[in-house]
Amino acid sequence: MTQATQAAIDDIIVRALAEDAPWGDVTSDAFLPASARATASLVPREPGILSGIEVFGRVFGLVDPDVVVELGSTDGAAFEPGVVLARVEGNARSVLRAERIALNLSQRMSGIATLTARYVAAVAGTRARIVDTRKTTPGLRILERQAVRDGGGVNHRFSLSDAVLAKDNHLALLAASGVTLGEAIRLARIRISHTTRLEVEVDRLDQVEEVVAAGVDTIMLDNFSLDELREGVAMVAGRAIVEASGGVNLETVADIASTGVDVISVGALTHSVRSIDLGLDVDVTAG
Repeated sequence: MTQATQAAIDDIIVRALAEDAPWGDVTSDAFLPASARATASLVPREPGILSGIEVFGRVFGLVDPDVVVELGSTDGAAFEPGVVLARVEGNARSVLRAERIALNLSQRMSGIATLTARYVAAVAGTRARIVDTRKTTPGLRILERQAVRDGGGVNHRFSLSDAVLAKDNHLALLAASGVTLGEAIRLARIRISHTTRLEVEVDRLDQVEEVVAAGVDTIMLDNFSLDELREGVAMVAGRAIVEASGGVNLETVADIASTGVDVISVGALTHSVRSIDLGLDVDVTAG
């Protein structure tokens, strides 16, 4: 798992600011005196789980170091509509220049955290952990993965460089080349470092024993029925971590967790999320 560094977060923010106003905010420059001041409050319009509050404040700081941001809550905290999550005070042009990017990032991160928390609550009392996938917004993976953690979820491998995960396309290519699955796993073990984890995805029960016997760390049971998941867990018998994937939503996740799997990966946490409605209520005064 790769944690978000300040440099990486700043890079995302700087690129977003450049995209939003490549030659400055011509509207604020035309309508607002350079000396105008603004105060603003970050207020949610709906309940949720907060994520990205530090990112929210950092946007204003990168636009204008003299803008003061007071944070009234922390990432991972639940909130209700109408509470003040942060207060902002500074040059009006700077506040409006940062507003949209600060809201875009914190709204999306809070949406991910809120959805993740619903999945985590749905599997409470089981052994299953809710994890994300690589189905993230290009360029925003670090922030979206943080949001999953803020919602109580767990991160899967961060990138293709972090762990070996042989999926259906890999296995199809192996089959076409005449290499058996067990042989391929044993060769992979020789090629990778002893610290690198190895996971293999299967889509049939008759693949489970060969994969586990070959020595994987995790076996992913993809698009299995509930009965097949239970049988797969029994076949693995604790010899590897069992991950369930495919067909996971808020209506199915509790039943999937009840089969005894260790991990449930949910692409929807990041690829199908709705941003939380956060508003920045701004008051502009003469400087």
